[in-house]
Amino acid sequence: MNSLAEETTLQFNNILLFGKFAMADVVVKDGGLAKYINLSPISLPHSDARHANRWFGKSKVNIVERLLNNMMRTEVYTGKKMKAYRVTKDAFDVIAERTKKNPVQVLVEALENAAPREEITRLQFGGISVPKAVDIAPSRRLDIALRNISKGAIQASFKTTKPIELCLADELILAAKNDMNSFSVAKKEEVERVAQSAR
Repeated sequence: MNSLAEETTLQFNNILLFGKFAMADVVVKDGGLAKYINLSPISLPHSDARHANRWFGKSKVNIVERLLNNMMRTEVYTGKKMKAYRVTKDAFDVIAERTKKNPVQVLVEALENAAPREEITRLQFGGISVPKAVDIAPSRRLDIALRNISKGAIQASFKTTKPIELCLADELILAAKNDMNSFSVAKKEEVERVAQSAR
């Protein structure tokens, strides 16, 4: 019975993303985000919105599919999942070639570096509103990081001849290095700086 379970686990771990990249050896160092980054092995990141409109359904969607869904922004990509799929797949190939690392590990490191820990909210006291720094929930941190990485890639490709897959690869590599030239890391630093002034 144990050998059957071990064999099933081994087969499950041998599933490669896009037929190339293993997800079993990817490590999440940020303990807060670890619960919400789904790294279950899949070959095709497309769940047909199985977890849509359910409480914490996003945490059950694979992290690569969440990136892919976030890439469907602006009038060029809205609803075009196969286009976003091709872009993400090509960007992962570029990352693997440039960094010689697993692109899923690069994505996780980019998310850890691009996720802000603190932001501001506005409190009403009488007739005035006062900004107040608050901690961000891990689920929201991940949402913001994914959104900023995708926005950075799309903005970088706007009115240039540079393909979107190269822009996404650049954004992920820079964010994984915690480089300030990355749109998402710069946004995170800006949000945290404003929150620090409102403590």
